[in-house]
Amino acid sequence: GKKVLIVYAHQEPKSLNGSLKRVAVEELSKQGCSVTVSDLYAMQFEPRATRNDIVGCLHNSEEFNYGVEAWEAYKRGGLSSDLIEEQKKVQEADLLIFQFPLYWFSMPAIMKGWMDRVLVQGFAHEFPNCYDSGLLKNKLALFSFTTGGSKEMYAKGGISGDIRYLLWPMQHGIMHFCGVKVLAPHICFAPEYVSEEKRKEMLIAWAQRLKTLWKEEPINCSPEWYFK
Repeated sequence: GKKVLIVYAHQEPKSLNGSLKRVAVEELSKQGCSVTVSDLYAMQFEPRATRNDIVGCLHNSEEFNYGVEAWEAYKRGGLSSDLIEEQKKVQEADLLIFQFPLYWFSMPAIMKGWMDRVLVQGFAHEFPNCYDSGLLKNKLALFSFTTGGSKEMYAKGGISGDIRYLLWPMQHGIMHFCGVKVLAPHICFAPEYVSEEKRKEMLIAWAQRLKTLWKEEPINCSPEWYFK
């Protein structure tokens, strides 16, 4: 069976995000996948990249450079235990699902902190090994999220611009940079402003998609997909 890691960022299990996460766990487990969830709020995951991430002596004690120190610590097995744990989950996963509510055109800070701290140089990328040759190639990722605004607001001519513009830093700048192939995002627009019936339909649509997820082709990871 395939291995799936769901990185989940919502404070309330009864939220639509909580239900989407639960549906994914149930549906993928039914298929024989082994599913791990990193519930960032429940774990009280530390989003800040600090000196505490480095165990033992610094590479350069005169001047702290997080990128360099994290890279050096990764090479010698000197990252903090919470990071080693998350990296192990990523390493084992065939598919990463990120489940979250859109905050200010981006992911919540706790999830961005997960990206900042977990995807260090040496583990996820190492120039020139980035984009198609990133160190996490052969993995898939899928961003599943809810929005406050309606689908019309996030259309090309809408007030918020095409939703794909917002996906560029997340899907291309982080995932593709690390070599991960990206599946089309799963977006639930404005769940707070629709009927209970509509929200149920959103969950059913997600369960349906998950049934054939492994047959999907990744998006064409080029600027054209986002900005055409």
